[in-house]
Amino acid sequence: MTQPVVAPELYINRELSWIDFNHRVLAQALDEHTPLLEQAKFSAIFSNNLDEFFMVRVASLKAQLEAGVATRSDDGLTPQEQLQAIHAKLRPLLELQQQHYRYSLKTHLAEHGVQLIDYLRLNESQKAWADDYFQRSIFPVLTPLAVDPAHPFPFMSNLSLNVAALIRDPDTGQQQFARVKVPQKILPRFVQIPTELCARIPTPCFTAVPLEQLVAFNLQLLFPGMTVEGHYFFRVTRDADLELRDLEADDLMEALQEGLRKRRMGGEVVRLEVADEMPDEIVQVLMEGTDVDVEDLYRINGPLGLDDLMNLMGIPLPQLRDAPYQGRTVPRLARAQRSRLADGTIKQEDFESIFRVIRHGDVLLHHPYDLFATSVEEFLHQAAEDPLVLAIKMTLYRTSKDSPVVAALIRAAENGKQVMALVELKARFDEDNNIQWARQLEHAGVHVVYGVIGLKTHTKVTLVVRREKERLRSYMHIGTGNYNSKTSSLYTDIGLLTVRDDFGQDGVELFNYLTGFSKQQSFRKLLVAPVTLRKGMESLIRREIDHARCGRGGHIRGKMNALVDPAIIALLYEASQAGVRIELVIRGMCSLRPGVPGVSETISVTSVIGRFLEHSRLFWFGNGGDSELFIGSADWMPRNLDRRVEAIAPIEDPQLRSQLERLIQLYLEDSGAWHMHSDGHFGQRQPEGEPRRVQATLMERWRGSLPN
Repeated sequence: MTQPVVAPELYINRELSWIDFNHRVLAQALDEHTPLLEQAKFSAIFSNNLDEFFMVRVASLKAQLEAGVATRSDDGLTPQEQLQAIHAKLRPLLELQQQHYRYSLKTHLAEHGVQLIDYLRLNESQKAWADDYFQRSIFPVLTPLAVDPAHPFPFMSNLSLNVAALIRDPDTGQQQFARVKVPQKILPRFVQIPTELCARIPTPCFTAVPLEQLVAFNLQLLFPGMTVEGHYFFRVTRDADLELRDLEADDLMEALQEGLRKRRMGGEVVRLEVADEMPDEIVQVLMEGTDVDVEDLYRINGPLGLDDLMNLMGIPLPQLRDAPYQGRTVPRLARAQRSRLADGTIKQEDFESIFRVIRHGDVLLHHPYDLFATSVEEFLHQAAEDPLVLAIKMTLYRTSKDSPVVAALIRAAENGKQVMALVELKARFDEDNNIQWARQLEHAGVHVVYGVIGLKTHTKVTLVVRREKERLRSYMHIGTGNYNSKTSSLYTDIGLLTVRDDFGQDGVELFNYLTGFSKQQSFRKLLVAPVTLRKGMESLIRREIDHARCGRGGHIRGKMNALVDPAIIALLYEASQAGVRIELVIRGMCSLRPGVPGVSETISVTSVIGRFLEHSRLFWFGNGGDSELFIGSADWMPRNLDRRVEAIAPIEDPQLRSQLERLIQLYLEDSGAWHMHSDGHFGQRQPEGEPRRVQATLMERWRGSLPN
């Protein structure tokens, strides 16, 4: 079947759509209703997101430009035109962020005793302490680097914060340029002044001076006998994407390690940030030294690298943060906790195996409202200890540093079970972490594989094989999020625990596909990329088109992170023109234009940005009154549908399906959500009366329902 094509004017550029998403993140920081330290957090996330965007997406466009690639994007732009549009769209957002930091965040934090103070505003006692701290803790690790005919322009590492110093020799009168790297990776970015030196009203709990200012105002110690005439801050961002060939496992790890060494140094400079007051002649020296063009230059009116604002979250002022939240234990799993008694013993009448619970019916999980520790981790812990469990197989895309998941796999292997872990070494920016986990698992006797050649394994699946009454049962967990204990409390994700035979057989064959030479082309229940997922999703959309044309009221609802696949978008346009009602909740990029007359009038797009990162994917199809709903790890993007191993699973229990249908409705009704207009612009809803925010509603519904 010929794939439908989207006209360029009906497709929104994915890079510009991503910037719109990051703007919505920044809006959380700018919202006066957001607690002050949470404002700092969202501003930091905005900056961190932008760093990765430049390291990967902008770097890719610049590489295309340098290679002479003239191919236009789906919306009709050349790489050069996309770069120009990116820069034009970003500059006002960066100024908005800095204005918020200078005139709102700092001011209001100071009212609560949190003072981010410039070096020149320190009093004499504070300055004396700061200078002493510099000599004790900073000076020994600094390395000033001169730039002159005998000293070539020094290499600037990726995301490094630097001081450009203007030095004059008093004997010769010659002016020179030097660079000093600020050690913000090994020292705190905000150096706290002792409380006893900060007698102010109100009594401050945290007064700090930026690390880079301590360096800048003590440059004279680095250049004795010279005159320091000026200092200016700058920061570079480099291409950090890894280009890997399709290699066998051992070679892949070696290639990744070499690639990571190169990433730490960085590729070509893709962005140069300089203090707004930096003189043009110094800017020119830096541009020539880093080989950047004028469009790669960003003058910043304020501190560089505001991702370090995340460090403020450790300040002990709970009234300036969101109220603490801890999810519940799923009611059906309450009796399946192994260590509920203080002395560590378990009475038989108080304990029910998690496997028995699952045999009584599928268990739906919704993190962070349902605790990851008492559901997914408990599932793995019991599998590791249960003498009837013969094998555990799972995929690991990203996991936490001190991972209880990995600990359970190691313990299972030590208990003599067959354990297989597919560790995706190519998970971007987690490669080094995953290499370390892979080695640790291998040393413990776990069989570690690295996925399918040419594809990333992104699916989140665990299979536990258990002997029961002379037969083997396959228990599965399939989810939308990573097996990461840390992010499970920060991201919203959906998971399913099931022992349905069809799912188990699909799970066995999926892992055979991942670890062997299987060319599996069909599955009973799962939609698996790159084999059946695209065709399956397109078939489900076409079925709604048929329902609409036959008067049965086609209806589609979807919740995902991104929608940028041209073929899916074209099919959704076709569905809309056939009368299918389409309601989409999309956190990030969306290249579809909703509400275009004659094209997408029946399509709405909503985006929810909140305390938790929306990460769950749900796909609901009305099917003429016999609805079907799927969860899984894939977005509607070419990489998820064609270049990754993904798995999408149907929710077959009617009660669980109803729960998720009500959940989607809550997202659509969120009174503070963002609504996308046909031109791609997002506007935030302004609630009348009591606000109805989906995350707050879910926290309240789950709060205190059962003791953890």
